[in-house]
Amino acid sequence: MVTDSYPRNLGFSATYNFRDVGGYTGLDGRTVRWRRLFRSDALHRLGDADEMAFAQLGVRTVIDLRRPLEVEKFGRVPERYGLDYHHLVLNHIDWETIEQPLLENQERWLADRYLNFAEDGRAALRTSLQVIADPRRAPVIVHCMAGKDRTGTVCALALALLGVSDEDIAADYALTTAAMRRLTDYLLKVNPEAVNGNEHMFDSPPGAMLLFLDDLRALHGSIEDYVREIGLTDDEVASMRAHLLTD
Repeated sequence: MVTDSYPRNLGFSATYNFRDVGGYTGLDGRTVRWRRLFRSDALHRLGDADEMAFAQLGVRTVIDLRRPLEVEKFGRVPERYGLDYHHLVLNHIDWETIEQPLLENQERWLADRYLNFAEDGRAALRTSLQVIADPRRAPVIVHCMAGKDRTGTVCALALALLGVSDEDIAADYALTTAAMRRLTDYLLKVNPEAVNGNEHMFDSPPGAMLLFLDDLRALHGSIEDYVREIGLTDDEVASMRAHLLTD
């Protein structure tokens, strides 16, 4: 269930997948607060035309999940915004080394990639959730290159801890599908090798997220058990719920 109060999609001139994750129903019928947690593709393209609208969001903190080479090649969120910048590399198996899936196995292939994030990327996932849990850091933006996979995993875990249903988490993840059409159109003009032959990496079927959440629970008991295992404390989970859910 979703409560509409603000536009979810924020159409800056050169970002393609920037959106608010507020408005979903969470624990005890409380609502995830709007304008506290955002997800996005890479922010290096934010330009002068976006400055006023971006500043009005009041963002304090950016979590950048990309690899060092990605940051070196493309740059980071412009320093002129004066944001608290956290470069938290989410380690994972290089996707290019893994056999491409058959179309009918796409959801399983993506879910397995996210399970790999949950194992190899534990340090970045833990610290990302700790930053999100701290009310002094909000509003927070979580981003990677496309804002789909690494970002989607962090946001899925945060929303799950807030009590949002798997169906709503998967629906939020799937909103990336439309954004990827715009992003791939852009990439085909400026960096076609990033798309050609890698089309399967730009999909975001909701079933992939549902499989990931089911598998994570099967392996660890619950989302709460998993985040405790990677180092998140009960106080940090309680803090996240206190400031990201309405009273």
